[in-house]
Amino acid sequence: MSVIVAATSGSFARREREALCDLALRVGPDAPTLCGEWTVRDLVVHLLIRERKPWAAGGILVPALSGLTERASARLAARPFAALVGDLRIPSLPLRAPGVDAVVNTLELFVHHEDVRRSQPSWAPRELSEADQTALWRPLAMMGRALVRPAGVPVRIASGSRHTTLRGGEEPVVVSGPVGELVLFLFGRQQVTGLAFDGPEAKVAKLRSARLGF
Repeated sequence: MSVIVAATSGSFARREREALCDLALRVGPDAPTLCGEWTVRDLVVHLLIRERKPWAAGGILVPALSGLTERASARLAARPFAALVGDLRIPSLPLRAPGVDAVVNTLELFVHHEDVRRSQPSWAPRELSEADQTALWRPLAMMGRALVRPAGVPVRIASGSRHTTLRGGEEPVVVSGPVGELVLFLFGRQQVTGLAFDGPEAKVAKLRSARLGF
C-alpha cells in the first residue's frame, strides 16, 4: 500500500520539515528511528546542531571533534522536547533566504522524516508527486557520486525517464525505482521498496553490502 502525497504550497524541503516536526510530536521523543540507536529526540537534536550550531557540528563527520558535538548535543537534549521541535520547525535565519533551505536541506529532511516514518510498525511508502520527485532528483544526481564512493563499483541510477551515472566504469550496476527509494538506499537505509538492481552479480552484491552515504 502506498500513501499518495500531492504537492502543496511551499518548497518540498519546507513541507518535509513541517511533516517531520508534526510526526516527532506525535510519536514522542523516545520513539526509535532508522539511525542506529538514535531516538526521535536524538534526531531532532542532530538537526538543530547541524542548522543552528555549525561550530559544534564538526564531530558529525570528523571523529576528532566528536566531543564538541556530544557536549553541545547534551545541552540541547536537556531542553523540553516540544521546545526543540518548535525550534526545528522554523529554519535558522540563513535558511530563510529564498531557495536556500531547499538547496541545503531537501535530502536531509526527507531522509530523516523517513527515518522516523519507517520506524513505525504501520509505515507505507509514499507516492510522491512529480514535482517532489524532481526536487529530490536534482540534489541526488549531484551528491550521489559521493554517496556511492564506498562501494567502489560503477553505478547508474534511473527512475522513469530520469537517469544519471554516479560512478563511471564498465558493466555498471543500474539501480532503478522510485526516486525517494533511491535516495534512501544511497543514504544507507535498508528499509526500501520497489528497487531493481541490474548488473554483474558480484558488483551488485558489493553495492548492496557497502556502507553508503556519509
